[in-house]
Amino acid sequence: MSQFDDFAEKNHFEEDQYEESLYGPPQGEEDLSEDMSNMLPEASPDGPVEQVYATGKRKTAIARIWLRRGKGRFSVNNMTLDDYFNQETQRMIVKQPMRLTKNLNDFDVIATVKGSGKSAQADAIKHGISKALVLFNEEEYRPVLKKAGFLTRDSRVKERKKYGQRGARARFQFSKR
Repeated sequence: MSQFDDFAEKNHFEEDQYEESLYGPPQGEEDLSEDMSNMLPEASPDGPVEQVYATGKRKTAIARIWLRRGKGRFSVNNMTLDDYFNQETQRMIVKQPMRLTKNLNDFDVIATVKGSGKSAQADAIKHGISKALVLFNEEEYRPVLKKAGFLTRDSRVKERKKYGQRGARARFQFSKR
C-alpha cells in the first residue's frame, strides 16, 4: 500500500477528487479554444474581415489599434478622441488615413497608446490605423496610403548622450587654461 492509498483511505478521497483539490478543476482544450476564438478576427459570410489589429510606432510611442466596422467612433485609452487629444492638429493627424481613404464614418477605432508625448502618440495611431486599413482591403487602400507615406514608420528617435560630452552632439565649453 502506497502513501497515496493511505491518505485517500484516511480522508475518503477518490483519486480524481485528490487531483482536482490540488490543481483546481481540470481544464479541457475546449475551454481554451473558446477563449481564443473571440480574439481572432472573424470573416462574415460576405467575405470581408470584421475586425483587424495593427501596431503603429513613432519615436517611443507604441499604439495598438483595433479597427472594426462601425459609425466612425474613436476611443483612445478608454477616452474619446476629443478628451485625449487637446489640440485640433493632433486630432486631425489621427483622422488623416480615414479621410484619405474616405472611411471616416465607416470604421470604429479602438486604440491603446503608451510612451513618448501626445504628438508622437498621434503619429503612432495614424501609422497603426493605416496598417489596419491595409489589412481590411489591401488592393484598394495600400496604393493610396503608400503614396501619402502613411505606411512608412518614421524612424527618427532621440540620439543618445555620449560620455564626456554635454549631450548627443553638444560639447562642454572648451577652456584653454
